[in-house]
Amino acid sequence: MQKIKSLMTRQGLRIPQESVNDLSPIESFRIPTKEEFRELHEEPTDPQAQQEIINSIEEVYFSNDSFDIVKYELERLPPVLSLQELEEYRDKLKQQQAAVSKKVADLILEKQPAYVEELERVTSLQTGLQLAAVICTNGRRHLNIAKEGFTQTSLGLLANQRKRQLLIGLLKSLRTIKTLQRTDVRLSEMLEEEDYPGAIQLCLECQKAASTFKHYSCISELNSKLQDTLEQIEEQLDVALSKICKNFDINHYTKVQQAYRLLGKTQTAMDQLHMHFTQAIHNTVFQVVLGYVELCAGNTDTKFQKLQYKDLCTHITSDSYIPCLADLCKALWEVMLSYYRTMQWHENHDQDEAAVVSSDGNNVMGTEENSFDRNYVKKKLEHGLSRIWQDVQLKVKTYLLGTDLSNFKYDDFIFVLDVISRLMQVGEEFCGSKSEVLQESIRKQSVNYFKTYHRTRLEELRMFLENETWELCPVKSSFNILQLHEFKFMEQSRSPPVSPSKQPASAISATLTLFEQYCNGGNPFEIQADNKDDETEDVLASNGYESDEQEKGAYQEYDSDSDVPEELKRDYVDEQTGDAPIKSVSRETLRSRKRSDYNLNKVNAPILTNTTLNVIRLVGKYMQMMNILKPIAFDVIHFMSQLFDYYLYAVYTFFGRNDTFESTGLGLSSSRLRTTLNRIQESLIDLEVSADPSGTLTAAEERKEKVPSPHLSHLVVLTSGNSLYGLAERVVATESLVFLAEQFEFLQPHLDAVMPAAKKPFLQQFYSQTVSTASELRKPVYWIVAAKAIDYEQMLLLMANVKWDVKEIMSQHNVYVDALLKEFEEFNRRLNEVSKRVRIPLPVSNILWEHCIRLANRTLVEGYANVKKCSNEGRALMQLDFQQFLMKLEKLTDIRPIPDKEFVETYIKAYYLTENDMERWIKEHREYSTKQLTNLVNVCLGSHINKKARQKLLAAIDDIDRPKR
Repeated sequence: MQKIKSLMTRQGLRIPQESVNDLSPIESFRIPTKEEFRELHEEPTDPQAQQEIINSIEEVYFSNDSFDIVKYELERLPPVLSLQELEEYRDKLKQQQAAVSKKVADLILEKQPAYVEELERVTSLQTGLQLAAVICTNGRRHLNIAKEGFTQTSLGLLANQRKRQLLIGLLKSLRTIKTLQRTDVRLSEMLEEEDYPGAIQLCLECQKAASTFKHYSCISELNSKLQDTLEQIEEQLDVALSKICKNFDINHYTKVQQAYRLLGKTQTAMDQLHMHFTQAIHNTVFQVVLGYVELCAGNTDTKFQKLQYKDLCTHITSDSYIPCLADLCKALWEVMLSYYRTMQWHENHDQDEAAVVSSDGNNVMGTEENSFDRNYVKKKLEHGLSRIWQDVQLKVKTYLLGTDLSNFKYDDFIFVLDVISRLMQVGEEFCGSKSEVLQESIRKQSVNYFKTYHRTRLEELRMFLENETWELCPVKSSFNILQLHEFKFMEQSRSPPVSPSKQPASAISATLTLFEQYCNGGNPFEIQADNKDDETEDVLASNGYESDEQEKGAYQEYDSDSDVPEELKRDYVDEQTGDAPIKSVSRETLRSRKRSDYNLNKVNAPILTNTTLNVIRLVGKYMQMMNILKPIAFDVIHFMSQLFDYYLYAVYTFFGRNDTFESTGLGLSSSRLRTTLNRIQESLIDLEVSADPSGTLTAAEERKEKVPSPHLSHLVVLTSGNSLYGLAERVVATESLVFLAEQFEFLQPHLDAVMPAAKKPFLQQFYSQTVSTASELRKPVYWIVAAKAIDYEQMLLLMANVKWDVKEIMSQHNVYVDALLKEFEEFNRRLNEVSKRVRIPLPVSNILWEHCIRLANRTLVEGYANVKKCSNEGRALMQLDFQQFLMKLEKLTDIRPIPDKEFVETYIKAYYLTENDMERWIKEHREYSTKQLTNLVNVCLGSHINKKARQKLLAAIDDIDRPKR
């Protein structure tokens, strides 16, 4: 040790004063002994040899510190010990130890500077630690002084402050508990004030506060009490929700919705609301009908309250039916209006909420939940529309079918239809429904009622026709069926459009829906006072004239040409170009034309009778019913057609049926008219006057749908020549039918619009085969007058006395021509007399003149066919007579060309034909009778036809006549 120290001294190092034992364990190491140092110096210093010795050391010696070397070496000793071996092994170990020690000593010497440096650092650290110990000691002393002088007092103050805060919190809790105990009184007051949102808000806050103070034993009872109060509020809220169904109030409903939203039961509220609406409909209709039933029943002991609604409806009397229906619809309207306003409230509320959400999109979760609730409510309300309307339909249907309406008055039934039509309009605006249930129920009642009503009206029409004297009903020239009360419903649809600025308030309101009109008050089913009695139809003229000036003007002489249009002054106007020939018209021709125009002897007012007016009114009533109830349009139009059919058949039966004249083959009745008359007779006319009791039920039912044929009133005289065989009555009857047909033509677009598509062929057939044939009835009716007005038999007798086989050409016509013209002049005079009673339209006068002239010309041909002998000069005389007749006739009438003029001229000229030409002429002219053709051939015999040719021509005539037999 001393050697190492001396070595360190020689190296110039300072040895620290502290003993080695005070160093840390890291710095402590075993110092070799003197013997070991000596041995170290004695050992070879060859580094390689030392390294080999170190390498020969067993690895176990380099293990951890717990290795016991002694134990290890002792255990390695052999069982038999040899001193020499032991010494050798000891020497080996010593060498190894010496090598290791030398190695260690070398390493120590090598690391000596670092060791010294580190040792200095340790010394410095030790000095710092000693200083720190002094500082800590001083700090502890000062802390003790502070503790004793300051900390204990401050902590006492803090403890007292904390205790004060706790006591303040306790006082606040006690006050809150006291307030909670008194909350039930305030809740009751708020419920009485119907402040449901405030009550629920207060109750929820109380529950929240109670849950906060649930650790107090007095709160548990209060919590259960608040829960009961909340349930009570929900019950009252449900009652408040049910009140919405009959009388919607915005403020009231807003409170209810806010309350349900606070409860988080918006969807539940909507489900409950629909249940309340359904219940409201049932209770409302039951109470309304029950009130009327009990009122009409008087003091009977029947307990109507226990009856089902369906059975209750059967106890409604006819007198109370309409008021009850009106009140029923008014009550149901209130329910539907409340539903409509409920939907309106939700639409406005959703828009407001959407606007708020768009401006503030912070609470995403709450927004999604509200959006879901809004969608649910919207779908529920939209779905509820059809359910509510279906309930309304079923209730009204039950009421409608509970009473037989077939015996109701027309106006009453129309009122029922109008109410139901208004109700269906409400349904269409309410939910877009076509109201099939209501339509079917009212259709059944309407068809049932209409059959009975129509049967009665047909019987009345027959009675009117049989008592009709066919006098002119004086109406104004401006008369239009739209002026009648029965057609007032058509005026609005036909009125011209008016600009919005000029429209009255009522017109503007017509563009609004019923819900928009009556949203703030009123009811579309209020029974309006019937103003029809206060109105007067300004359609009748006084004494047949519209004014004294017109009456004077009707009979004044038209000497001036200034009031006649230029186109009427023309003698002839080309229908294609409208141009007139250069030839001027004489004043006399114009005068004669005016005398023959019977339109000028009275104002051009429509010709119709009281019966015609009644039929038109009846058509208006039918159309009213059809307009209100379109599903029965076909039945109504079918019955309307029967009215026209029966009127047409009556006019024909009274004035146009004459088997004698119909057999002439002149085509007076067209095939279409004959077909129509046969159809009417088969389908509508009951030809059997007395019922056959043995007849089948089917036959009886068929006969029930028919009407007996009408009979002309005995007051109508058709046999007097002075009145032209009832010409005035015939004109009134026929022209009133034509006027009626014109009104049907006027109504055709309206009828076509409401007619079902599948039934439109019926309507088209009715117009094409029936209505259009009305004017064709003129020919057979006026033919009878024309046939009797002129004495054609007398003319034949006069013609028979004429000698036609003269030998020289005559310059003077025969007497029968003057007699015939005199007959025509007398006819013209009597026609003028009749026209003073009844206006004779130009088509009628033309047909009369055409018939008379046609009959006269055919009489001339018949007279010429009776001639036994005739010369060429006689034929020339015939032509002279006919030309004289035509010249004088043209001054009496303005009909051009003269009817059947060629019929006479052709027959006269046929006398001059050769054999071959005559045979061809006979085959081409089949309009002549066999007698007339035969006579023509016989008269020509001897002049330019021989007997052989005569036989040939007679055979040709026989061939023509054979198919007619």
